[in-house]
Amino acid sequence: MINPTMAKFGHPQSLIAETTYWTVQLRPQQPTLGALVLVCKEPATAFGQVSPEAFADLQKAVAGAESMLSRFVGYQKINYLMLMMVDPDVHFHVIPRYEGAREHGGVSFPDTGWPGPPALSPAVALSDGQRNALVAELKALWAAVR
Repeated sequence: MINPTMAKFGHPQSLIAETTYWTVQLRPQQPTLGALVLVCKEPATAFGQVSPEAFADLQKAVAGAESMLSRFVGYQKINYLMLMMVDPDVHFHVIPRYEGAREHGGVSFPDTGWPGPPALSPAVALSDGQRNALVAELKALWAAVR
């Protein structure tokens, strides 16, 4: 079942992968190249409500995302933000971090917050075509690292 947070972040078009309890989705606004959201499929609106099984499964989602993004963007650090101020379901923003900028499809994706905390704006707003191309590329990488 798709929850409101999955839908807000573009599910199913943004879906890269899923585990038993988590979706891995491309973030429509890209503060850095490859920014994702990991959304819990359980009906949990607080981190403490997530089941032990979902906590264990989070390791699979994180390991897969890190392997995929390492190959894709060559990040130097990675940040996980659990903001949950607007979107109700348990989720993390996954922000690959790097000095300077990365290029993809003729578009520059600078990490404007480097070396400090991530700057979520400004961010590159993806067109449908850019989103679809990135999702397809990341799906293929996910399959290769799993």
